[in-house]
Amino acid sequence: MANYTDAHAKAGISAALPKLEVWPNQFPGYVITTRFPEYSSVCPKTGLPDFGTITIQYKPRKSCVELKSLKMYLLAYRSLGIFYENAVNKMLHDLVDAMRPEWCLVKGDFTPRGGLNTSVFARWPERPAPRPSRRRRPATPR
Repeated sequence: MANYTDAHAKAGISAALPKLEVWPNQFPGYVITTRFPEYSSVCPKTGLPDFGTITIQYKPRKSCVELKSLKMYLLAYRSLGIFYENAVNKMLHDLVDAMRPEWCLVKGDFTPRGGLNTSVFARWPERPAPRPSRRRRPATPR
């Protein structure tokens, strides 16, 4: 791609963000969904703002993420130059490192840019790719 560099691609991935705090889970077998409709960051190439909604869903094991620390963590992206594909994956890795859930899904729904809506999904553990179905071909008439 013209004018895109490795520095653009890697921007923000290693940024130090506020610590995600956790608290001890008391119950097994339930799912937590948190939506943050005020996400914003900065495009590392153009410097223009990106906006969207971040949805985090996970099944806790021993720990749950503390919501105030999550809010401060997500607000720290506002001045961070990072592609939103990288932001969603960074969020997933940071959440999994902090709480070690049974599974976690982070979804970013980003506002249109140039007429294109983009949604980014990152899941841990990664699901295996679906196997192609082996449909039987219809019999050919004789």
